[in-house]
Amino acid sequence: MPDVRLASSRGKWILLTTVLGSSMALLDSTVVNVALPRIGRDLDADLAALQWTVNAYLLTLAGLILLGGSLGDHYGRRKVFVIGVVWFAAASLLCGIAPNAGVLVAARALQGVGGALLTPGSLALIQASFHPDDRGRAVGLWSGFGGMGAAVGPFLGGWLVDGPGWRWVFLLNVPLAVVCVPVALRHVPESDGRPVRTGAAGGVPGSAAERPHGHFDVLGAVLGALALALVTYALIEARSGPVGVVLGTAVAGLVAGAAFVAVERRTPDPMLPLDIFASRQFTAVNLVTLCVYAAFGGFFFLSAVQLQVVAGWSALGAGTALLPTTVLMLLLSARSGELAEHIGPRIPLTVGPLLCAAGMLLMLRVGPGASYVTDVLPAVLVLGFGMVALVAPLTATVLASVDVARAGVASGVNNAAARAAGLVAVAALPLLTGMSSEAYRSATAFDDAFGRAMVLCAGVLVVGAAVAFATVRRPAPGCRRPECRTHGSVLAPPLEGERTKGRLS
Repeated sequence: MPDVRLASSRGKWILLTTVLGSSMALLDSTVVNVALPRIGRDLDADLAALQWTVNAYLLTLAGLILLGGSLGDHYGRRKVFVIGVVWFAAASLLCGIAPNAGVLVAARALQGVGGALLTPGSLALIQASFHPDDRGRAVGLWSGFGGMGAAVGPFLGGWLVDGPGWRWVFLLNVPLAVVCVPVALRHVPESDGRPVRTGAAGGVPGSAAERPHGHFDVLGAVLGALALALVTYALIEARSGPVGVVLGTAVAGLVAGAAFVAVERRTPDPMLPLDIFASRQFTAVNLVTLCVYAAFGGFFFLSAVQLQVVAGWSALGAGTALLPTTVLMLLLSARSGELAEHIGPRIPLTVGPLLCAAGMLLMLRVGPGASYVTDVLPAVLVLGFGMVALVAPLTATVLASVDVARAGVASGVNNAAARAAGLVAVAALPLLTGMSSEAYRSATAFDDAFGRAMVLCAGVLVVGAAVAFATVRRPAPGCRRPECRTHGSVLAPPLEGERTKGRLS
C-alpha cells in the first residue's frame, strides 16, 4: 500500500521530480514550433526538414508511449522514468549541437523515445507512491504545475530563439535532468506493476485481466511506428519526391498498418487491445480526438511560422501570441469538466470543436502587419474557449466508455491517437495546400497556403463536431472520472493511470 503523504518532505520531493520530468516533454512540445523558422535559416533546411523536425519526435512518442507504460509496470516505474529522463536529456543535447538538419531529425526521434518512457512514468509514480487520501490532490498539483510549464513554453522558447539562439530550446532540458535524476533516485520509492486490484473495477485477483503480462508487444510497437513513419514519409515527400518511391512507401505503410492490426488481434498480450473498440462510445470519441488534434497539430505547426514569416513578428512575439490558449485551459478546464458532468459530454464535444473552427477561420485575418489586439487575440481567445469546452469532457468520456479496469489503457490509446493525428496533419497539410519546399522563405507564398490550411483545419473540426453530436451519449452513473482536472497541454489529451486501493498496475 503506498503511504507517502503529500505534506511530508518526501512527498514534496516526489512531486518536484515528477513535475520536472513531465515539464521537459511539455516544454519541448510547445517551444519547438516557435523555433522552426530560425532553425530552417541556420541549417539551410527546406520545409520537409522542418516537418521532420516536428514529426520525428511525434512519431516515436506516439508509436512507443503505450509500450513505455508497460516497461515501467514490469521493470520498475522509477527505473524506467529515470532512464527516460536521461535518454531525453541526452537526445536534447544532441539536438542542441546538431550540425545539420539530418542529425537534428535523428536526435528528435531519439527524444521521442525518451518521452515515451518518462511521460507515462511521471503520473504512474505519483499514483504508486502517495497515500490514497492524498493521491487526488497530488495528481491535481502535478497536472497544474505541468500545465504552467506548458504555458511558459512558447514565451520561453521565443525568448531563447531571439536571444541565446534556437539551440538553447533543446539544451534547456539538460539542467532540468541534472536536477530531476538525483532527486528521483534519492527520494522516489520504486514500484512495479504487480497488481493487487480491488474496489470499483470489480476485478478478481488472479483473473486474466488482473495478472501481470508475460511479455512485451515489441513487434506490435515496431509495426505501429513503422506504419506511421512510412505514411508520414510518403505525405512529406509527395510534393517533390520520385513518384514510384512515394507510392511504394505509401503502400508499404498501409501493409505495415494491416500487419500491426493482425499482430494486435492475435497476440495474447497486445500493446493495443483491439477489443477495447467494441465500445461504440470509445470508438466515437477517438474519432473526435483524431479530428480535433489533427486540426490542433496543423494549427500550432503553421501559426508560429505565419506570425514570424508573414506578419514579421519576432519569435518571442509569436510564442507569446499563442499563450492565451494554454492560460484559458489552466484556468477553466476543471470547471469545464464539472459542467460536462452536469449536462453530459455531447454538447461540449459539439460546441467546442465548432468554437475552435471559428477561431481558426478568424486567423485568416492574420497577414502582413497584423495587429495583435484586433487580428490575433480574438482568434486565439475563441480557439482557447473552444479547447476549454472540449478537452476535459473528451478525457472524461474516454474513461467512462470502458470498464474501470481498462481506464489506463483507454487513456493511453486516446493520447497516442491524438499525437498520431497531429503527426499526420503536419505531414499532410503542406501537401494539401500546395505549399512548396521553400514556402516558409516567402511571405506571400506561405500566407496563401496558410489561409487554405486554416480552412481545411476548420473543416476537420466541423466533422469532429458532427461525429460528437451524432454518437456521444451521457455516460452511465458511477463510471470512472478523470483525476487530471487541470490541463495545459494543447497538443494531446492528458494521460490517466489505473486507480486502485492497492498498487498501481
